[in-house]
Amino acid sequence: MAIKLRKLHDQVMVITGATSGIGLTTARMAAARGARLVLAARGKEALGELADEMRSRGVQVETVVADVGEIADVERIGAKAIDRFGRIDTWVNNAGISIFGRLEEIAPEDHHRLFQTNFWGTVNGSLEAARRMKRGRGGAIINVGSEVSERSIPMQGMYASSKHAVKGFTDALRMELEKEGAPLQVTLVRPAAIDTMFAVHAKNYMEKEPALPPPIYAPEVVADAILYCAEHPKRDIFAGGASKMISAGSKLMPALFDRWMNASMFDQQQSDRPSLPGRRDALYKPDPATELRQRQGMPENVHERSLYTKTSLRSSPVTTALVAGGALLAAFSLSRRLAR
Repeated sequence: MAIKLRKLHDQVMVITGATSGIGLTTARMAAARGARLVLAARGKEALGELADEMRSRGVQVETVVADVGEIADVERIGAKAIDRFGRIDTWVNNAGISIFGRLEEIAPEDHHRLFQTNFWGTVNGSLEAARRMKRGRGGAIINVGSEVSERSIPMQGMYASSKHAVKGFTDALRMELEKEGAPLQVTLVRPAAIDTMFAVHAKNYMEKEPALPPPIYAPEVVADAILYCAEHPKRDIFAGGASKMISAGSKLMPALFDRWMNASMFDQQQSDRPSLPGRRDALYKPDPATELRQRQGMPENVHERSLYTKTSLRSSPVTTALVAGGALLAAFSLSRRLAR
């Protein structure tokens, strides 16, 4: 079945994790293009402030205080969208959290909580979206994975595991919906390292404050990809050329990439600043002091655009293949350096 997606100015869009980072950036960009929004997050005050900001600009918006790991909360998101707007055209499962530290050192309840948000939150949102959207014209379900959806990394092992699970679930759901002829496009967006509040919100077991390894991209790179996929059926999108390089290189040279990870990722994921006692995070509840911020403001050079992502979204398959070849060449060059 050919899937037809509405233009953004005619869409009702649900976004989870909407008060920070990628979710917040996507919400603001969608609002600027005329979408009607249903925004979900755990922080009531932040949602209220965001709604006031958007309504002052004439945006039609509803908010739902929700923990995506709770099925009843996600059902309320779907119900609010239908009650207010009568339909859902795009549902973006964006809410996520991480933990930095060695797997053996992390408390089991923290592992479970991460999976409850990252994996079960995506499952809950996707199934609620499918149930409600199949009744109408259909639309797009967009799940935010990661560059580590296929390539695990040390010191964020459970986060990588949850994003592996998100990819597996997304692929299975896509096939099942295709088999029944449902008018739903299921898309996995895989961001590279992004300048958001990701490291600040993560729980930290390391002696130093968490950091993200370069290259680092602006959240607008991901938001632009999400909004493009809301209008154009896409299966997979890598947000940031580094994400494509990691995926391609890991498939072709897994052992060499293990060596690269061991040589670089332990240091690159730790800043120079010590992690202070009583450090706050957002694993179990939101931190009001860090809400409504799109970026952390990382000291590294942040790439405001991604040639690979722009090309893969809007250009011909041949052009995209040529740019992807550049990513593969970069991965091969890296492997040669590691082999020396």
